[in-house]
Amino acid sequence: MNIAVHPRKSILMALLAFSPFIQCAPFPIGFSISEHKIVEEIPEKDKDFAFIIPGKIDTYIYKEESDYYQDYQRSYFAITNAKGGWDCMRHYEILANGCIPYFLDLDKCNPKVMHLLPKELIKEAMNLEGVSYLKIDHTKFNKKKYYQILTKLLEYTRQHLTTKNMAEYILKKVNYKGNGSILFLANKLSPDYMVTRVLTGLKELYQDRIIDFPKIDFIYKSYNGDMQNLYGKGMSYAKIIDDLPVDRKNIEQRIKNKEFDLIIYAYIHHGFPFYDLVKQTYETEKIIYICGEDCHQCEFKNLPNLFLREFDARSPLTWPFYREVK
Repeated sequence: MNIAVHPRKSILMALLAFSPFIQCAPFPIGFSISEHKIVEEIPEKDKDFAFIIPGKIDTYIYKEESDYYQDYQRSYFAITNAKGGWDCMRHYEILANGCIPYFLDLDKCNPKVMHLLPKELIKEAMNLEGVSYLKIDHTKFNKKKYYQILTKLLEYTRQHLTTKNMAEYILKKVNYKGNGSILFLANKLSPDYMVTRVLTGLKELYQDRIIDFPKIDFIYKSYNGDMQNLYGKGMSYAKIIDDLPVDRKNIEQRIKNKEFDLIIYAYIHHGFPFYDLVKQTYETEKIIYICGEDCHQCEFKNLPNLFLREFDARSPLTWPFYREVK
């Protein structure tokens, strides 16, 4: 029997019914942004803070990505904060557009969450003299120092925070050195930042070697749906990848034939398609699990090769011991 969409407890029971897992700490993972979304140089500034303030719906005025990005490009800082989880696409959109996040309560974030986000550089910029919430006193503001920090942040974003960087990070952690196909199973077609970010990075690396099943159509440039109907109007994640021919037929038989180098379960809280067959056919180290949920007590935290975005930040003693990453 294939495990498709089950209630969470049923999924967990089904997973544990197979060979026992060796309990191990998850790898931390975060969002990322496509390399071509990053500005080539620091834009000219004429605003202290960007217009959008998280949680203030009346500031969510932008319908087009270009307008949304331009507001960040014109601004020295942009307000951001934790929402359902600490990690948020907004952080990466701000950085990619040559702006610095003014990150509320950043000191309260667990150090293993958003492990790649350059927190110390962001805090250094926020603590510059003259900078306060939604206002800069330009008589005290050290603009030269600001631009030095921003230059470092922009370069860091290019080197560490792109979708391709994240895909490379995942494959490096599982010691992947293959040259065959990788099966990417999302089991949910509605927009999800973690799923789309990882899939985009893998596609940028390996193109048609990545078999996304079912096809997540809105990430492709060929998508002809209404972007305004997508979550966040599709900004930063939709219509990015060339729609190269990919064979998505006979997946079950191809798993039996062990055609794929790796199997990636990209949305583990929404089911494990073909899981009984995958476990019978593939070694444990050839199966990757991704949890991109907001803060929660993840019942799958002991899965091997689990990449975990957020655990329950409200209960510090319950945080799993993330693996050390370099």
